[in-house]
Amino acid sequence: MHDDTASLVTRLLAQRWLPRDDVQARKALLDESYREELDRRLEAVGLELREHPYAAYIGLAVSRKSERAVFGGSDSWISNTMQLDRDGVALLVVIWALIVLPKRQRQVERQALEAAASQTQMFAEEKPIPRDPAVAPVIAERTLLADFGEKLGGKMRINILLGTLSRLGFIIRKRGDGPDSRLIAEGPLLDLAFDYERTARRVLDGALGDLLTEASARAANAAAGVAGDELIDDTEVEDNDDV
Repeated sequence: MHDDTASLVTRLLAQRWLPRDDVQARKALLDESYREELDRRLEAVGLELREHPYAAYIGLAVSRKSERAVFGGSDSWISNTMQLDRDGVALLVVIWALIVLPKRQRQVERQALEAAASQTQMFAEEKPIPRDPAVAPVIAERTLLADFGEKLGGKMRINILLGTLSRLGFIIRKRGDGPDSRLIAEGPLLDLAFDYERTARRVLDGALGDLLTEASARAANAAAGVAGDELIDDTEVEDNDDV
């Protein structure tokens, strides 16, 4: 007899994530009795389903009641189960803050706009939460190095860590427009890496929040500088035309 719940758990353990539109994933998210059975069986082995309404994927995580046994089972408390060093976790937090935080803001704002627009329609259907990849920003590796390179071990170390995070499914590294341009995009597990409700406020109110504010200010100033240069160039062209 086919055990659909066991099949889903096995797939999540083997593949580590599944898209929300997968048949079994949708069943776990929409079928209440199926979800109760899934949660019960995961709880029996110290796991829980990791999902978020705004995330495009689902995965598995260590349950709260098992955290001490897993993370505190050795002489010292470990921060993760993927053998990431402290600088790897720090880089993951930075990337999560740079991609997921603005992504979530865009999702909430777009959902609010669509909800406001639907109020004017008599038979409007409820719009799904926007989860398409275009909602999430991408980061230029060059910018990441400029803003956080000194704090995270330099170019060579960050390059190694980015390769590790890519293999683990947290990020996707892409080629940019230029020959040496590399971009960092959201991977399947990035939005599930941290509990958003617990982590977002700590990031924004902590030391990383100050660093992110400084980085955003530098990016804005750089963009303003480029715009100013273009304005000067346009003025010079107009003056030459007048002559």
